[in-house]
Amino acid sequence: MCAKSLIFTRKYSVATKTVSFFTTPIYYVNAKPHIGHLYSSLIADASQRWQKLKSHNQKIIFSTGTDEHGTKIQRAAKMHKTTLNGYCDAISREYRDLADNFSVEYSDFIRTSEVRHKSTVQAFWEKLASKGLIYKSTYQGYYCVSDETFLSESQLKEVEQDGRKLLVSTESGHPVEWSEEANYIFKLSSFREDLVYWLKQNERAVIPQKFHKILLDLINSGDALKDISVSRPSSRVHWGIPVPNDPDQTVYVWLDALVNYLTAAGYTHSSKEDFNKVWPPDLQVIGKDILKFHGVYWPAFLMAADLEPPRCILCHSHWTVDDEKMSKSKRNVVNPMEKGEVYTRDGLRYFLLREGVNHSDGNYNDTKVLRLLNAELADTLGNLLSRCCGKSLNPNQEFPRINFDKISRLDVTKQLIKHLENLPNVCAAHYDDYNFYKCADAIVATLHSANLFFESLKPWELKKSPETKEDLDAALHLAMECLRVCGILLQPLTPNISEALLDKLSVLRSERTFEDSRRFSWENREFSGRKLGAGSAVLFKRIVLAEEKIKKAQKG
Repeated sequence: MCAKSLIFTRKYSVATKTVSFFTTPIYYVNAKPHIGHLYSSLIADASQRWQKLKSHNQKIIFSTGTDEHGTKIQRAAKMHKTTLNGYCDAISREYRDLADNFSVEYSDFIRTSEVRHKSTVQAFWEKLASKGLIYKSTYQGYYCVSDETFLSESQLKEVEQDGRKLLVSTESGHPVEWSEEANYIFKLSSFREDLVYWLKQNERAVIPQKFHKILLDLINSGDALKDISVSRPSSRVHWGIPVPNDPDQTVYVWLDALVNYLTAAGYTHSSKEDFNKVWPPDLQVIGKDILKFHGVYWPAFLMAADLEPPRCILCHSHWTVDDEKMSKSKRNVVNPMEKGEVYTRDGLRYFLLREGVNHSDGNYNDTKVLRLLNAELADTLGNLLSRCCGKSLNPNQEFPRINFDKISRLDVTKQLIKHLENLPNVCAAHYDDYNFYKCADAIVATLHSANLFFESLKPWELKKSPETKEDLDAALHLAMECLRVCGILLQPLTPNISEALLDKLSVLRSERTFEDSRRFSWENREFSGRKLGAGSAVLFKRIVLAEEKIKKAQKG
């Protein structure tokens, strides 16, 4: 099979694709959600919100969901002394609640236990089998139950545990066991050239570049491209989707899970024309621990079925806690629902997107969360709005009209205007590269400039004399204009805080697009001022209680 003939000779219906398609990974229900799961969802959500912001008429499908089959789920349900369906229902509900509570605006929540997904998996299997890419054979090797995968000897290491020598996965550290069984095998080895070509002809096929290189090295290494088992005996793994025409085998949990994206796109449940409007995915967000499955197996499966691979796979790094790996054994797994009660859900959402860097592990620390949220959301953003809307400085409760005659000549005014004029394009470049922390940096820097401008003009002095009323209005107006622009650009990061801010400034819903952030009030001669909204001017309260708790914990 030749990469060039596959990628270029087959005519992908690019012209018919009219729907943007964003996905999170689907989350395995063997455990409750932690901040790493939330982080994946927030990246995907912020990305699709940015797409809506800059192309507000663009139709978008955004899917998330839960992966519910396999040996680990069988064991987890047994350990919790509940039925398989009951266990999956309960944990899946927690992931759905997580998305809902942190404003993850998905359009489809996929569960691999659904009937629609079962039919998609079986149809996809039959497509691969019809092309002679699946064969039955005896498969033997070291199998890792925790990772649901076979491993080669080069992927193993020997460790000592409780006086015994064990073989474990070099990547995950999970133990392996020897397995020999009749399985169906997928001809993965046939797709080496295709995968290499797919990566080399598109530098953004996998981002950041660090993971693009890791994947290319992995594919070229040899071990990653051996034919792989894509089924398990149903006598061992009964909780899964039956292989078509062979009830003695269930579909490998990773093939099953990856096909969820096709289920969401309507592979078997919509017309071919409608499916082509959606496929391929524009952005698939994953964590680095599942890079091999999404960067090797998934595109190979798709190529085998004559489907285009994802246009971009965004692979992000993990979160440590106080500079240590997050794990159950260390009892340091961060529960996002609990932390959301302390720092607010909007606050935790902002922190993760503000601090997360895709190419490197982020570090979660309660003191850092507290200080960042108080400094940026409460003091820098919230306090500026509060002062502009306070009845002391703004008794008429208005976004006043503007007269720049005097203040436009001030250096502090020129500096703020320069920040504001540059900000939309700076944010656009960072959002397009999924560097959310850089967007936050640019917005906060602009807000600092606005606060400096406000302090320099001393509006509390200007309000004392009728002769300086125009200067006071100009100071209030320019600060509010900065808040308006920043509020629009913050929408992908903090949708609820942005909504409250823009509502308070009486910004129409139809005027909250990216293009609106590039239209400035001082260029609009028709702007005559408007009344402020009736809502509260308090965007984010300083978190004092959490600060006291942290100090007590540190003393203890």
